[in-house]
Amino acid sequence: MLRPGTFALTLLLAALTALGPLSIDMYLPSLPEIGRALAAPTASVQLTISSYLIGFAAGQIIYGPVSDRYGRRPVLFGALAVYVVGVGICAATPSIDPLIVARFLQGIGGSGAIVLARAIVRDLYSGVRAARELSLMGSISAFAPIVAPMIGGLLQTQFGWRANFVLMAAAAVIALAMAIRLLPETLRQRSAEPFSLVWLGKGYLSLLRHRSFVAYLAILTISYAGLFAWISGAAVVLEGIYGMSAVTFGFTFALGAAGYMTGAAGAARLVQRLGLDRMMGLGVSLLAAQIPNGLWLIVAMAIYLAGLGLAMPQAMAGALTPFPERAGMAASLLGLVQQATAAAAAAAIGTYLGQSAWPVAGVVFAAGWLTFLVWAFTRRLRAREAASNS
Repeated sequence: MLRPGTFALTLLLAALTALGPLSIDMYLPSLPEIGRALAAPTASVQLTISSYLIGFAAGQIIYGPVSDRYGRRPVLFGALAVYVVGVGICAATPSIDPLIVARFLQGIGGSGAIVLARAIVRDLYSGVRAARELSLMGSISAFAPIVAPMIGGLLQTQFGWRANFVLMAAAAVIALAMAIRLLPETLRQRSAEPFSLVWLGKGYLSLLRHRSFVAYLAILTISYAGLFAWISGAAVVLEGIYGMSAVTFGFTFALGAAGYMTGAAGAARLVQRLGLDRMMGLGVSLLAAQIPNGLWLIVAMAIYLAGLGLAMPQAMAGALTPFPERAGMAASLLGLVQQATAAAAAAAIGTYLGQSAWPVAGVVFAAGWLTFLVWAFTRRLRAREAASNS
């Protein structure tokens, strides 16, 4: 088993969180081809993204609280097994409707990896140290959205869209084997209360009464909606409107994803010097400092994602730090609201895509500015509650 505090454990947690972006970004170059091969309209193909996000959100309702009660390892193993089953069905599906359902199942399984990785970080660290760990994990796992669309474009060209799901299944099996062999149990004190829906509801309500938690949740959710506006609409815009090939799209999309890796790597180096709030302020300023229009959209998204890499790990650490005894539940609620909002954004954008990039660009622009305003107007509240909890 890997020891807490080692880079090897950070690398393993980053690999687990990378399953999320891998599950979306790898098959993005294939979206137009999936529509043609399965005789499905664009809106239905976009639902394969939304259904994954809905499943991702639904799974997070349960995984965190259950892991607070029974431990991180067994819950993670079960989640990865569900993921493998779901992605296997995706690879074999004959039509669009079973693919949408299988993506939902894949999302339910995939959500466990990211929730439990975040909970493990909170088990081991808090405050700025947790933010540094989350930033470091983000900078490593950001390789997935960089290389995934490039690999996906090549697989699409050489073997067809189903090859993407075969590779996802192989990656999940490897991640499961590594977790069984190497991941230690980090939960120090298990929840004494038996798991029930009443207990679950009371726990979530108690989190939502914590005003700084809600502020961090808003920052995470709004900025994340901008990200998924881009993810869900990028292929339709760049391939369908601007005429890029699947391979060219993969490399172009990777340029934007490199922005997130740059931001997260910078945050890992600077957060202990600047602190959570100033680091997050730098990130949300970049979120607002973009004008996504035309082919400039690619550059604008690189800036946006750099800001997200700077801000999101800090907001996540700030939200989790006050709840060491309920880290799994807090991580679940954060992920649930993030993913549900992202799914709604993806579904809404899919309805308007086709003739213009503005359905994507408008949401990204609005999300950037709203995130900045929430950060600015909640600074005193968050600082006051952090001081009272220290």
